Amino acid sequence: MALLSAPSRAATRDLARLAWPVVMARLGVMTMGLTDAIVVGNYASRELAFHSLAWAPTSVVLTTAVGLMMGVQVMAARMLGEGRPQDVGAVLRRGIAFALRIGFGSALLLILLGPVGLRAAGLEPGLAEGASPALIVFSLSLPFYLLSATAQLFIEALGKPKMSMAAIWVANVVNLGLNLLLVPDLMGLGVNGAVASAWATFGARAALAAFLLIYILRLPEARALGIFTRPRPDPAAAREQLKIGAGAGSSYFIEVTAFAAMTLFAGRLGANETAAWAVVLNVSAIVFMIPMGLSSATAVLVGRAYGGADGRGVLRAGLIGVGMVAAVTLLIALLVWPGAALVVGAYGRDPALLAIAVPALILATLFFVADGIQVVAAQANRAAGDVWWPTIMHFTAYGAIMMPLGWWLAPRFGVDGLVWAVIVASLVSATLLTGRFVRIARRLAPTA
Repeated sequence: MALLSAPSRAATRDLARLAWPVVMARLGVMTMGLTDAIVVGNYASRELAFHSLAWAPTSVVLTTAVGLMMGVQVMAARMLGEGRPQDVGAVLRRGIAFALRIGFGSALLLILLGPVGLRAAGLEPGLAEGASPALIVFSLSLPFYLLSATAQLFIEALGKPKMSMAAIWVANVVNLGLNLLLVPDLMGLGVNGAVASAWATFGARAALAAFLLIYILRLPEARALGIFTRPRPDPAAAREQLKIGAGAGSSYFIEVTAFAAMTLFAGRLGANETAAWAVVLNVSAIVFMIPMGLSSATAVLVGRAYGGADGRGVLRAGLIGVGMVAAVTLLIALLVWPGAALVVGAYGRDPALLAIAVPALILATLFFVADGIQVVAAQANRAAGDVWWPTIMHFTAYGAIMMPLGWWLAPRFGVDGLVWAVIVASLVSATLLTGRFVRIARRLAPTA
């Protein structure tokens, strides 16, 4: 496949046009977390540790559940590629029903078991007690987040990502305003710090879900897409949607559980190390939203090519996505490296925090490219019908390699040891997933 051919240039333009608002939307999602961390960190470093520990278990459920919703995006794109727009509404209905069941169920589970798990984690005294109230509030907002994620994925599959991007940034304004008002308790409500920031997140997520769902209902083509039509039974499509979501959700669960475990490893080192790891993880997660956006855009294009039985188009879209994410993340790493002290300084000016977090963030730039490649390759694989091998490869890299390595390195090298574990896991994951995609796509290409 010639990367400079006319089809490749057209695919690159399509990917760039779809990707930039998707990337901005993903950055908007993470900016909410960044806003929370910066406001809370400047309020008190210990409150930032509470916030990080409260976020860790909720992020496992939240990220896994968002992965389960990925079937909405892939199946909607496939339906459009197959020339079946009237069946797209059924995809959305199944996604919303799934989001509500998972959202309320996981919220209840976290409220009941989350504080117990923190107390049993062997953290420094006082950290579990301080983090538990914020964990409960984060849990209450999960149904709203999953509804907004489902609507966002659906809108992107339709090729209309700019509206969801705009909605997410408006939600950021709401979140910032609530944080500045609630974290220092300017209203005298008796709630401040990490818990108050969690309530700000709750308000922003609820507003975002309502806006995106109303937007979908008011689409001019809503009736043509079957949004208001009772869907006919389609067990095969329902099973495929569930299978894609289960595969993505399993991968996300493995990866985010591994990172949550790393946060607990940091918690065993002390409050300063926990706060420093929170900064490194938060910055890395914000950077990761760019590959996440590119992965979603790549999945849409690969899914449409797959639905249209265009094997060469599948290979072309996936490789262009991998190449684009490698170039972008390399540029970001080169920018973050010399500016690490300024970035960490935005989270707080505690000398103990700066001494640990700055060198750890510099080291973290070494995994930006590999981490970006692996998420794009994983989504390209799923959009091409390869659901479970990406999950197995994620388990190998993050479950079997990163967690044990982080557990062993943390007591010896502190937060830097945790970062080295991520570097190794990301390189393994990127290599395995890219190789798998090329194999799958070449198998499809002769049938195009």
